[in-house]
Amino acid sequence: MTDIIKDYSSTKRACYLGFVTQAIVANFTPLLFIAFHREYEIPIASLALIPAVFYAVQLFVDFLCAKFKNIDYRKNIIISEVTSALGLAGMAFLPSLFPEPLVGILICVTVYAVGSGLIEVLCSPIIEACPFPNKEGMMSLLHSFYCWGVVGVVLGSTLFFALFGIDNWRILTCLWALIPLYNIINFATCPIEPIVQDSEGMSMSQLLKNRTFLPFLILMVATGASEASMAQWSSAFAEVSLGVDKAIGDLAGPCGFAFFMGLGRMWYGKKGQNLDLSSYMTWAGILCFASYLLASLSSVPLISFIGCMLSGLAVAIMWPGSISLTSAHLPQGGTALFALLALAGDAGGTVGPSIVGICTSSSKNNIQSGLLAASVFPVILVACLIFIRYKKRDGISKATRRHIKGHETAYQRARNGVSSGATTAPTYTVSHWAR
Repeated sequence: MTDIIKDYSSTKRACYLGFVTQAIVANFTPLLFIAFHREYEIPIASLALIPAVFYAVQLFVDFLCAKFKNIDYRKNIIISEVTSALGLAGMAFLPSLFPEPLVGILICVTVYAVGSGLIEVLCSPIIEACPFPNKEGMMSLLHSFYCWGVVGVVLGSTLFFALFGIDNWRILTCLWALIPLYNIINFATCPIEPIVQDSEGMSMSQLLKNRTFLPFLILMVATGASEASMAQWSSAFAEVSLGVDKAIGDLAGPCGFAFFMGLGRMWYGKKGQNLDLSSYMTWAGILCFASYLLASLSSVPLISFIGCMLSGLAVAIMWPGSISLTSAHLPQGGTALFALLALAGDAGGTVGPSIVGICTSSSKNNIQSGLLAASVFPVILVACLIFIRYKKRDGISKATRRHIKGHETAYQRARNGVSSGATTAPTYTVSHWAR
């Protein structure tokens, strides 16, 4: 009986579109805030509930995926695309069915946030389980599609509104919903392998009690904070530093940051197979710290903005690299490992921008002061990487010493056996000891 050759390129394509879907649901609705305010007369302050509900639901989904060990990957990743499509399509008509349109909007946000959370947790282990030769590069390439999704949804939506007017936003919402709808077919038909067998994967409590896992968890928090602190404030920073209006600021800030981050991830995905990931991430963390200092301390607005964009390039490897490093150190982590890493990254992505906002407000709305405070996150990131590399070297040296000691003990026993009258003794050659 011949083995069936599986086409994992279809799995790769499905996961790429999965991250594009996540970029759409995370970034499209905020572009409609002004339309919601005008059409439904929802106060601007109330619209802040939309991102708050989105990230709260996504964090809850991350937690549930970590809590429940045995997850059917195919069923749940298809659910992620279904809920993403339903949430987006529902946005076109559901708000009008409620006396308070905000209620309808938040229901749709809750539905597609479930999809976003499942995509974030499941796509990475699906790719990790595929038999690709350069898994670190493949993980980086996978996460670059979130960046290209951000660029695509912002530029595509801006162009649509310029050509057809923002009043036709419902049509565009349904058009964006076609992407997850199409991707349901991809995930239903592509080969999907378990990252580990259900009986072998570690549980959430086992991971949290594992001392090896703790520095990786802190690394992921620092990663999320380093990325989101600049990403979420890049629009306002572009407005202030370049002196442009909000529309141009939205394009120059978030789009520019996402473009450079996508560029960095794509480069590593194509060229990073010969690089040591841990060393590369350490130098990228140092560059990230320098770019934060450049953005926050420079008195020249254009140079500050360049620092902002440079940080996108620097943080590019952090999220996918942290996942690859952790899964390599804890190969039996299973789904719980990826879910806890997503939870930690999202927690950092919530805390980081909040600290920037608090420090900005306390310094008379000086965004540079807020970004200077956030420069502590790349420092924590680099410290975690140095600690992980030190522990790895220390573990290798201890294992080597145990190995040598074991051989010395065996040799001594062999000699004792000969001296006590044993007829035979093991022979140890030079090549044996040279290992």
